[in-house]
Amino acid sequence: MNKRIAIQGYEGSFHQVAAMHIFGKNIDVIPCDTFRELIKITEDKKQSDGAVMAIENSIAGSILPNYNLLQKSKLKVTGEVYLSVSQNLMVNAGVRFEDIREVHSHPMAILQCLDYLEKHNWKLVETEDTALSAKLLHQHRRQHSAAIASRLAAELFGLEILAPNIHTLKNNVTRFLVLQKENDAEPVPDADKASVYFQTDHSKGSLARVLTHIASAGINLSKLQSMPIPGSDFKYGFYADMEFDGMTQLNEVLKAMQPLTNMVKTFGIYKQGKLVKG
Repeated sequence: MNKRIAIQGYEGSFHQVAAMHIFGKNIDVIPCDTFRELIKITEDKKQSDGAVMAIENSIAGSILPNYNLLQKSKLKVTGEVYLSVSQNLMVNAGVRFEDIREVHSHPMAILQCLDYLEKHNWKLVETEDTALSAKLLHQHRRQHSAAIASRLAAELFGLEILAPNIHTLKNNVTRFLVLQKENDAEPVPDADKASVYFQTDHSKGSLARVLTHIASAGINLSKLQSMPIPGSDFKYGFYADMEFDGMTQLNEVLKAMQPLTNMVKTFGIYKQGKLVKG
């Protein structure tokens, strides 16, 4: 039986591309309209076996609301993958460049490809999802429209790629987290990365003391993201990604953080992700 993996967006989206890199091609994806829906479905064992959720992009930065969703959820981070996003111009079979009058895609994808698109006198039509643009192009058999989406979307909907890799900034990478229910999340062999959340008492130097302990232990703090604590008067919690050499090293640091913080929560301990092509 194929694993059921929740993704945000439609079939053919970059979330599905990331999911296939992690779980293999033989999966059943569960498209979700929102990240909140993704979390809800993933928490229900009857509906899914896990999820893949975008958390940050090398150009747009962190997806801040997803940190709050993760904080409130009962899910664990069990892995990650870095997907090199490739935007492609695609059409129905037989459509030529000179036939194109409109290009449909998500606003972010259009923005990423603007240097290329501005070379042509095409009407740019914004949609809610790149993969949905490809799907509708196929369904309506449009002969004067094109879509910008992933290679997977072109394969799923039988579209032809007229121009590959049309995005302006070639180093466009999205980081995706692998999420599973807490009871299903098994220890990851050779884990070398942890995602944690902590709050300090906001006294002078409290954050510096925590960071000094992390650095002194030889752990690399690859990410530190501050977020307001809901209901507080401009007080902040911190999401941190820590890269370590062994579990003993990590456990000692987490133990040392306890008296220096009001709380520490570990979202997941997993293997550092690799960069893969989208």
